[in-house]
Amino acid sequence: MTFLPQVLVFLVAACIAVPLSRKSGFGSVLGYLIAGVAIGPWGLKLITGVTALLSFSEIGVVLLLFIIGLELQPSRLWALRRTVFGMGAVQVIVSTAILALGANALGLDWIMALIAGFGLSLSSTAFVLQMLAEKRQLTDQHGRAAFGILLFQDIAAIPVLALLKVLHGGPAAPEAHFLHSVITTFVVLAALFFGGRYILKPVFRFVVRFGNPEIFTAAALLIVIGAALIADLIGLSMGLGAFVAGVLLADSSYRHELEANIQPFKGLLLGLFFVAVGMSVNLGLLETVPLRVIGVTGGMLLIKGAVLYGMGRVYQLPPAPSRNLAFTLPLGGEFAFVIFNTAAGYHIFSGALADLLNLAVTLSMASMPFLVLFNEHVLHRFAEQRKAPEFDRIDEPGNPVVIAGFGRFGQIVGRVLRMQKIAFTALDADIEEVDALRRYGNKVYYGDAARLDLLRAAKVGQAKIFVLAIDDLEASVRTAETVRAHFPKVQIYARARNRHHAHLLRELGVTASVRETFYSSLKLTEQVLEGLGQAAHETRALLDRFQRYDQQLLERQFAVFRDETQLAQTTRQVAQELEHLLDEDRRGGTSALAAPQASAQESK
Repeated sequence: MTFLPQVLVFLVAACIAVPLSRKSGFGSVLGYLIAGVAIGPWGLKLITGVTALLSFSEIGVVLLLFIIGLELQPSRLWALRRTVFGMGAVQVIVSTAILALGANALGLDWIMALIAGFGLSLSSTAFVLQMLAEKRQLTDQHGRAAFGILLFQDIAAIPVLALLKVLHGGPAAPEAHFLHSVITTFVVLAALFFGGRYILKPVFRFVVRFGNPEIFTAAALLIVIGAALIADLIGLSMGLGAFVAGVLLADSSYRHELEANIQPFKGLLLGLFFVAVGMSVNLGLLETVPLRVIGVTGGMLLIKGAVLYGMGRVYQLPPAPSRNLAFTLPLGGEFAFVIFNTAAGYHIFSGALADLLNLAVTLSMASMPFLVLFNEHVLHRFAEQRKAPEFDRIDEPGNPVVIAGFGRFGQIVGRVLRMQKIAFTALDADIEEVDALRRYGNKVYYGDAARLDLLRAAKVGQAKIFVLAIDDLEASVRTAETVRAHFPKVQIYARARNRHHAHLLRELGVTASVRETFYSSLKLTEQVLEGLGQAAHETRALLDRFQRYDQQLLERQFAVFRDETQLAQTTRQVAQELEHLLDEDRRGGTSALAAPQASAQESK
């Protein structure tokens, strides 16, 4: 098959497999691998030139390493130093050691065992970060730990790829050859570092001044591919050269633009790499040596999971985040494919060993969504039922204020009340959050505020105000229903996530609600307008007018918020009215200043 038909087959397979994979929760990496299997020698046999495709698609890995280098700003590394160089180093070293011992016990020599152990110790940065982002867990304790560990793994893969080039002569290579290779590596890296420091930034300044966006993109690709080829010509890994080029530009003012220009090429070519890996995966091993494949895959998942959980506990993560970390990072990674295929290309590995390890990594990726679901829907519930009490015993008299939900929103309310010497009772349904708050000296009780027995124990009936600051919409509505039904004299002041949440609360009789980002957004808008030169009094008048009309819109929408057609029509109508009044105001009219107030009064 000629080049263009191959490109067409690749694009069709990717456009079908990747969206389906992401829609099913498996991520784009697995989608590319499945696409490769489908069109390759073990599937429809549409493309058979796997070796040539793998060689070309390595450009995607080169671009990935360049972007990783761009991310390694010294300030960012310093902020993450404990996670990156602490947890990350421990995970890689301990996992590599245990996996290498197992590989050696199965008959591999120590060089091959260590390379296999290191490759299997790595996890997929693309797969894991995408999964955490989709689940909004990047800022959770296990999400932050996972990011730091993945960053160290990406850094650690660079010298190992360079070492494979050094070992190209074989374990029995003369010491002089080894020493010469090491010296050459350091000399070239130093030359790239000092030369790039004084050449790359002036080059980009020149391009920005006299070029255009297309030339900037061309210059970025030139730098990446040029650094990769220089490293390759003197016997180092192409990825190492691109990585060094990225590090040199990490602190430049062009970093974000470089990343934005390279990202589309990196994504497509890295996808091509995964397709090529999927094509090269030897599925026949599942038929000939199924127990060996399952043993390697299962052993890797169990060993890495145990190491991650133990490491999380050593680094003082609570049990649940440690368990989440253990179920987030045990899969294999994209760099494992690079390392195993490179080792096979240098004849450090046999082709059969590389095929076995690549298949194990692929199967580990395929198993991850099921492992995560098992953790979230089985282990999490079991742990909650076993360890969490129904609610804490509350041994204090009734306070004038009860705060349900003591997270980032409720804590602000609590801090101000504490400054005013106003006593309050704080409740939160997240036992890990409660434990963390107590470590910092906060008095907060665990329990689901939607439960009537907990509310009675907190003496809500003696309170004047109930602050509903729960983040979860459904839990917030359930709690409002319970409080309104059993403690009708208590005033509820609620946090609403959005307009729909505010309407649901209003339907229950909760009239005092604040949308959590509304006032902060107005404050930022005020600063933006003043930064653009608008007078402060004009800005405040404009935002006051906008706020009154937004409140009017909220009132109108409440009457029809369960009718989507009417809701959209009301929104458009009020937006047109506001635009008309602002136009009048800009032309010097006075009606715009009075009309919003009148409308607001009428809406009451």
